[in-house]
Order: sequence, then C-alpha cells, then structure tokens
Amino acid sequence: MVIRLSNIAKDILKKRYLLKNDKREIIETPEQMFKRVAKAIAAVERVYGKDPKEIEKKFYKLMADTDFLPNSPTMMNAGTGIGQLSACFVLPIEDSINSIFDTLKNMAIIHQSGGGVGFSFSKIRPEGDLVRKSKGRASGPVSFLKVYDKAAEIIKQGGRRRGANIGILRIDHPDIEEFITVKAKEKMENFNLSVGITDEFMEAVENDSSFGLVNPRTKRTMKKIKARRLFELLTENAWQRGDPGVIFLGAVNRNNTLKLGEIEATNPCGEVPLYPYESCNLGSINLSNMVVNGEIDWRRFRRAVRIGVHFLDNVIDTNRYPLKIIEEKTRANRKIGLGIMGFAEMLIKLGVKYDSDGAVKIAERVMDFVTEEARKKSIELGRERGNFPNFRKSRFVGKHKNMRNATVTTVAPTGTISIIAGTTSGIEPLFAVAFVRRIMDGKEYFELDPQFQKILKEKGLYSKKLVSEIRKGKAKIPEKLRELFVTALDIEPEQHIKIQAAFQKYTDNAVSKTVNLKQDATKKDVADAFKLAYKLGCKGVTVYRYGSKEGQVLNICTTC
Repeated sequence: MVIRLSNIAKDILKKRYLLKNDKREIIETPEQMFKRVAKAIAAVERVYGKDPKEIEKKFYKLMADTDFLPNSPTMMNAGTGIGQLSACFVLPIEDSINSIFDTLKNMAIIHQSGGGVGFSFSKIRPEGDLVRKSKGRASGPVSFLKVYDKAAEIIKQGGRRRGANIGILRIDHPDIEEFITVKAKEKMENFNLSVGITDEFMEAVENDSSFGLVNPRTKRTMKKIKARRLFELLTENAWQRGDPGVIFLGAVNRNNTLKLGEIEATNPCGEVPLYPYESCNLGSINLSNMVVNGEIDWRRFRRAVRIGVHFLDNVIDTNRYPLKIIEEKTRANRKIGLGIMGFAEMLIKLGVKYDSDGAVKIAERVMDFVTEEARKKSIELGRERGNFPNFRKSRFVGKHKNMRNATVTTVAPTGTISIIAGTTSGIEPLFAVAFVRRIMDGKEYFELDPQFQKILKEKGLYSKKLVSEIRKGKAKIPEKLRELFVTALDIEPEQHIKIQAAFQKYTDNAVSKTVNLKQDATKKDVADAFKLAYKLGCKGVTVYRYGSKEGQVLNICTTC
C-alpha cells in the first residue's frame, strides 16, 4: 500500500518516528512503521486465545489509510525495546520533601519514555507556612514548580522531544496570585499552567462576594479576597500571554465515570482528567476521511470507531509501563481516549461553515456517534475479555453488565498526528488558509490548505502565480470562499466555546480546544469566554490571543 504524505509529514516521521540504527540512519519506511505498530498491538490477541493475523491487517489498514492514528509514543515505541506507549500521565505531589522529589524523579523517567505529565501542586503548604521539623518557613508550591520546570528543561523524551507538563493549583490556595502571575516573571517553557476553578469561586465571582483562601495543611482560611479581583488577575494574565488556562473541577468530578474520590489533575493538554499514577492511551479518527461525495459515510465511520477501540484496549496490555504502580492503576480502570481530528475539514467537505449553528449540530451528532459506538465495542470486549477491575466502583453499575474501559472517548489536540494524517488538528477551525508553520529545530514550512487548493483547481483559479501571491500575502481570497474557509481568528469567542461544549456533551473525558482571539481582543473577551465555558459545561478552557507569545508555532500570511 502506497501511503501519501506531505513534505512536512515526511520530515516529522524521519526526525521523530521512523526507527534508526546506531549510526542514526533511518532503517524503516512509513509503511514499515505502521506494520511494526500493527503487529506489536495485535500480538495481544494470543492472550485471549485468538490468532492476531487478521486483526493485524485491520490495524495496519486503518493507520495506512490515515482513518485512525494512535498517540505519538505508540507509533514511536510499539515493537521496539522501549515499548512505552502512553501519551499522558498524572503523578501525585504530597506536602513533603520526599513526595515532591520522588515525583520529580518519576517525571524524568516518564519523559525519557515519551510521555507527558500532569501535576496538582495544591496540597503543598503555602509560602511562609511553618515547617515543624526544621522550625523554618515553607517556600510554597510555586518554588517547586520552578524546580520541576528546570528539570524538564534538561530531559528530552527518548532524545526526541522535550517533556510536556501541566501544573495545576486550586483557586482557593493561598499562593494562587503568585501562581497566576509566575510566567510574567519567569520563562517557563516546559509547563502549561491551569487554575483549578471551583463552583464556589464562580458563584462568588457572579455575586461579587469575598472568597476564602485555605491553607491545605491546616484546612483553615488564611485570608479572604474579592473573587472578582482574583478573576480579573486570572483573565489579565491569560489575555497577556495565554497562561494560565482553567480547569473546572466541579464539571470534571460531576461527570467522572468512577467513584474513587475526586480528580485533581489532568494530562498536559487538559483532555484527560486522571487519578494519581493513571495513564491514558489516545488515538484519533480522521473525520475528513469519513466524508464521501459530500456526505458522512457512517459505515466507514463505525468501522473506524470499533477498530480504534479494539486497538487502544490492546495497547493497555501491550504497554511497558515506566513504573509498576502506573501499570496497576492503569489496568484497574483501563481508560482509553478515542477522539477525532479533521473536524474543520469535515465541515468544509460538507459545505457547512464552522461559525454556524449547523456546525454545532454536526459536532454533537458526530461525538454522540463516536461515544455510542465506542461504548458498544467496549461492552463487547468486556463480555469477551472481562470488565475493568474497578467496574463495581463505577457509574456503569445498574446500567450495563459489561464494560471493558472506564472511559472510551477524549478529544485531544492531535498536533503532530494530524500533520501526518494531512488534516486539521482536533476540533480546531482552520488556523488560516495559508500560514507558516515552525516546527522542532525551527524549520519553517509554508502551508496552503489542501481543500482550498482543491476548490481553486475545480473552479479553474489555481496557478503557481496565485500561490506565490498568497505566500507573499498579496492575494485576496474571494468572498464566497472566505465564508466557507472561515479561520480561527475570524470566529467569535462564543462560537469557539459552543463547539467545545457540543463535543464535551458526548465525551467521557475532556476536550482540548483553544479559543483563538484576535490581537486586539480585550480582557473582557477572555473573561466572557471563561464564564461561558463554565456555563455550558466545559471541563476546562484555554484562550490564546494572537501574537501574545514569542516564537508562536503558527503565523499567518498577512492578507490571507
């Protein structure tokens, strides 16, 4: 099977995914990579008394057709000596030096194997608090966050990429103001930051009342602060530099499929809330491929979902976990995260504008279908292979007799794998019709949306001269095409949130989505986005005002 890949996809595969010998020479093709992965993941079938050959063929075809791709560590490490296949982990941090530095060591181990890590620093006592043994004063969670960031700076994941992390602090922690503003003072490139927002805080913002900051060690309120003032500080910093984002802890825990206590943290991009030491394996279906002749091919779609769930469940058994406790916790719940990519391209092929009510309805219909079909497949696997061990401590009891996985769906950002698949990332709109992408070693690629190119050719408008003018930012896009090829910065923040909420409505885990704002967006725009995301049931939200960070990955050609 010949796999068609763009130049940027080929370069990414060569640099990060394809196997190399001791001389750093590439020793496999993309076809061989997919065969390596399919064979390794299908081998688990023997454990369940089945011949892996047929399922290996299905896994290979699904990936080679780019109908589905697993997360990067699976493609990099399956069938190799590393064998660590999970993209995301959560590690606990307790209020002790031993816990803090044991977790730091575990972070390093996970990074080296290709995973990203989420942490809640909320249990660490605040700066200036008493340290009983030494009779000294505590340095606070932000000081340890800085230590973690420095450590991540010098650890590369398997020599291929820097570690991804998220640091979370509850809104009611006494050091929350320092946490919100830390990136205004420190260059922290290895950590995303998110504030853990409670329902009580949002109510206090709405009522313009005071809000208590509580010492996690003593459980006593240390001081009270006007909730709106704290909210304004949060929105101002998010407006200024895209950090911090927010995680709505109430929504996360109200919709938790397990009854094992509260979840405090997520993976680095926020799409998978996890208990301490859990990991999750992700994969995404290419929605662009599910549209044939202007209509959704539900049969092909169903096939992709069912094989995708089967694949991800096999990953749990194939995986070589970086720590024994991670293996135990992961196997106890068997969480998987089947998601989607190429949503914007699907809409274009269907002739539906991203910034329309029709797009919201399609989002709901698509994700409802994915979760329903994924659960059906998980029920079948539970019947054949056994339920996940913590099934009796789940919300499925009384509704289903069988369930193989505690969660089945997630919407991830799919940065790299969407490039390999040749489609738009996750559920994001087109960033631009034409843009410059900067990757890895700083190499830049000019990209012109493939669907836009196709339509230009169909209308007899395509030419090298036009492409050159677009690249130089001199070409004007016809108004009718602009309407269909609406881009991230043309879309109102409210529509970004509505799309995210539509997907979240039918997603077990969470939804990774960026609310892209124009450079001249106001702080009120950010505040309104946060409030609407909370109101519509999102589990978290990130805003990014164009140009607010140096060295941003995607840059628009000036007039296109």
